[in-house]
Formats: sequence, structure tokens, C-alpha cells
Amino acid sequence: MLYRAFVGLVDRLPLPSLRVQRLIALAVILSQAGISVTGAVVRVTASGLGCPTWPQCFPGSFTPVGVSEVPVLHQTVEFGNRMLTFAVTLCAALIVLAVVRARRRREVLVYAWLMPGGTVVQAIIGGITVRTGLLWWTVAVHLLASMVMVWLAVVLYAKIGQPDDGIDTVQVPTPLRWLTALSGVALAGVLIAGTLVTAAGPHAGDKSIERPVARLEVEIVTLVHLHSQLLVGYLALLIGLAFGLFAVGITPAIRTRLYVLLGLVLSQSLVGIVQYFTDVPAALVALHVGGAAACTAATAALWAALRIRETVDAPAAVSPAAAH
Repeated sequence: MLYRAFVGLVDRLPLPSLRVQRLIALAVILSQAGISVTGAVVRVTASGLGCPTWPQCFPGSFTPVGVSEVPVLHQTVEFGNRMLTFAVTLCAALIVLAVVRARRRREVLVYAWLMPGGTVVQAIIGGITVRTGLLWWTVAVHLLASMVMVWLAVVLYAKIGQPDDGIDTVQVPTPLRWLTALSGVALAGVLIAGTLVTAAGPHAGDKSIERPVARLEVEIVTLVHLHSQLLVGYLALLIGLAFGLFAVGITPAIRTRLYVLLGLVLSQSLVGIVQYFTDVPAALVALHVGGAAACTAATAALWAALRIRETVDAPAAVSPAAAH
């Protein structure tokens, strides 16, 4: 009943074109990836407790206040990151309004509703992170949740561009789709290991002497080796996937996504190596997090391109090998 009332209100809005829907979906991707980068900036500038309470910034105030105990820079950085949440929320709300008004298929609606739902979950995780004094595992979960949202946003963007009255067409043999999915699992392992490296590293997110942030008590070199080995496994899967895709024949769209993904992973590897041998400079940490979001988005884009939706009267773009 409530949903029908909501749809009735949305029907009063102008009908968004496909181009508008895709632009909003792109904004969702950028906002989800962007807030992960600003979160990294909060961490490396030790501004994690620039706003020491949640949902308020300070007791009795939702905005920063002039207190000597918390430097102005830290307040500004943390409050700015919180303000970006409103941009993420706005984009999530707009994409829901757009696809509901356009009467898109159920699959698109589900992915669209995941955007505001995920934003709420992220806000709760962020509150827990602040209230627990930046416990390392809460910070790790916060980042990993952002990567999940980036993945879902990219898949949403791909599905919005496909016709609602079409049929699903598999572009490659099923084993290669499973191999792509496995590479996504490997990427998840790389991301998890990366958060552990950060949790044991020098950037705790706050430099309070009175209440030092609890760190992961594991030798960081061990975690770096774990992270790098998982990355090698992820890259090996992608190389094997590339050979398999070229063996069966692929569309230009898949080829482009594959090249972009391989380039991003290699670039991300180089950033990680430079980080290790330069004592993890703050600027490279933020760059590395941005690279992680880019790799996540590129892997999701490749996954989404392997199964597309085409109009019934359109010729199938599937390669001959995909039918076997």
C-alpha cells in the first residue's frame, strides 16, 4: 500500500530519458567510489575523530565547534567526509526516483533500491566506527562495504542501459563466466588483506595520546606478503581469463573492459610497491584506495558485459563458441 502511494507520487515527476537515467547511475558510481577516497583522506590525516560523536559532530552540535582539544583541520576533514554522505544519499534517491518513474523492470528496481539501502547501512557502520574509537575491524568493514556498493552501482549502470523488453544473451561460455566470478572472489581477498595491512600500519586515523587507537597486532610484513600473494593470484586469474576470452572470440566491449581492468590492476600493483618501499606515504594511501575502487568497478563492468540483455528482434552478438 505504501509503495503504491510512493509510485503514485513519483508518477507526477517528468519522465526521465534513458540518457538521464544513465547519467544519474554514473553519479552513483562516482559518489560511492569518491566517499571511499575521502574516507582514506580522513584516515591518513588522522581526522577520524575530528567529529568525536555520531550522528552529531560534537555533543549538542551537528557541525564543528571551536574546541582546542580537536584541531580545526581534523574537524574540517571529518565533517567534509560526512557531508559527502549527503551527495551519496542524493544520488541514491535520484536513481530510485528515475527508475521507478520510468517503470523499469524488476531487476533494475532491485539494484536501484540497494543504493539507498546500502547508504543507510554504511551510515550505521560509520557511526559504530566513531563510537568504538576507530577500532581497526570497524574501519575495515566500512571500506569493504564501500567496495561492495561500487560493484553494485556498476552492475546497476550496465543493466539500466539494457532494454526492459529484451532477453538475456550470454556472450561467452559458462566456464569463462565462472572464471570471471572467481576473479571477483580473488579481488575480495585482495581487498580484505589490504584492509588488514592498513589496520597494522602507521595510519591509525587518529593521533590521540590520551586514547590511542587500537591496532591489529600482527607483523605488518606478514600481512603485506599475504596481500601481495593474493594480488598475484588475482592477476593470474585475469591473465588466464584473458587467454580464454580471446580463444573463444569476444566483442569489442568485453575486450575494452578487459584491457582497462588489466591496466588498472598493474597500476595498482605499482602503487603498492612504491608504498612499501617509501614507508607508506599518506598521499599514496588515498591513491591506493581510489585504485581499489577503480579495480572493483572495472571487474564488475567486465562481469556485467559477459551477460547482456538484447531486444528480441536484434541479432545475437554471442560468439559461436559461447553456444557450446
